[in-house]
Order: sequence, then structure tokens, then C-alpha cells
Amino acid sequence: MLNRRFLPVKFPKGTYSELDSDLILKTLQNIQHRISEQFPGSGLGRVATELQEVGQAIVRLTNHLAQPIWALRFLTGIGIIGLIAVAVWVFFMAVTMAPSGQAGLMETLQGIESVTNELIFLTIGIIFFATLENRLKRRAALDSLHRLRSFAHIVDMHQLTKDPHDLLGLDNDSDPRFTTPEKLGRYFDFCTDLLAINSKLAALHIQYFQDNQVLNSVSEVEMLSHELSRKIWQKIMILDVMIKDNAAVKVKQVVVD
Repeated sequence: MLNRRFLPVKFPKGTYSELDSDLILKTLQNIQHRISEQFPGSGLGRVATELQEVGQAIVRLTNHLAQPIWALRFLTGIGIIGLIAVAVWVFFMAVTMAPSGQAGLMETLQGIESVTNELIFLTIGIIFFATLENRLKRRAALDSLHRLRSFAHIVDMHQLTKDPHDLLGLDNDSDPRFTTPEKLGRYFDFCTDLLAINSKLAALHIQYFQDNQVLNSVSEVEMLSHELSRKIWQKIMILDVMIKDNAAVKVKQVVVD
């Protein structure tokens, strides 16, 4: 209400003004399907499948974060009404029923002090319930973001042992699986795609829930995903150079797991 009164800025509701959780999940499903086709039975495909399940849970969580917890708000409202009622009652009793004389004044002051202590405890209870909703949502969001942070590291572990320079050399006849720079490049592309989706899932947490700690955690996940993607893109650039400069060089076998 105050925002409308003093900051009368209204942004249009457009299709591209916010993240669409359904489209994010659909994109993740397509990525998982392509990974399964290109690298059947690979660990990266299993990571994509689990990230898809986690993404569905995150969408449900972010929908809950956008909704108020009415039970806690009701208790807070009842507490505020009770606090106001007690304060009015104390003022009324002090004005209309105060005994005369110095002894009566001391008795009144003692009574007011006793009631004031009760009001303080009631105020603390109101503050507890007023902030409980935000604390519960913050804890759930931070737990979810911690899982996404772990997923980013897991994706990085899958590409960590894939070195473009390992493609150059003699054939490895001990393993029947054989790949090319192009195929390894697609593997790296899938890793960066999963990291990008990981960032988008993190951003969903603050789309309808504003909290500084959650915002900082989302920024950390996004920065981590960006840095890991940048490291993977360096390998992709090396692969591009290898494809151009070593097109006639026979490549050896690389296990993509």
C-alpha cells in the first residue's frame, strides 16, 4: 500500500519479465534426453536425471516461498491485537482507578511496572511469530541452494578428467569405446548446459521471495556455475583449435563416463 502511494511505478507484466519454471524444467528434460542419446549410460546422464528431479522439487518449493503462511500471520495478528488491548486497558485503569495520595501513586506505579513486564514478553512473542515465517522460508531456500551448489561441483568433477590433449596419441585398444574431438566437445557443451540450468534454478528462489541471505547464496551459486563454465569453455576452445589444426591426426580412445 505504501509502495503504491509513494512509489507509483508499475511495471508491465510481460512474458519475458520473469523466469518460467515450466520452461526451465522442459529445457532440462530436453538436455537430459540428448545426453542419454549421445552418451547412453553415462554418469553425466544420471546427474541430469537427478537434477531434473531436484528441479521439480525446487519449483514446488519456490511456489511455497511465494505464498504466505497464514497460520503464523494469524497468530501475529492476534498477538498485536492482544498487545494493543492490554495497553489500552492499563492506560484506562491508571487514569480512572488510580488511588489518591502518595501511597496510592506508588501502588499504581508498581502495578504499571508489573503490566509493562508482561507487555514486553508479549512483544517478544509477537516479534518471534512475525519473523518465524521468513526464517522458515530462508532455511528451506538455503538448504535447496546448498544442493544446487553440490550439483555444480558434481558436474565439474565429471568433466575434470576429460582433457582435450588426451585425444592426441596412439589408439587405446583396451577399451572398445572410441570418440572424436567433436564428441568430446558435445560432452563439454552438455556440462555447460547443466551449469546454466543450475543457475536458473537458483535464481527461482528469489523471484518471489526477497531475503538478503538467500540473495547472497543465489549469487554464490551463479558465480560458481559461471566460473566452472568458463573453465569448460577453455577446453572447448582448445578442441576447436585441435579440430582445425589436427584434422588429419588420428585420435585415440577416450572413455566418457
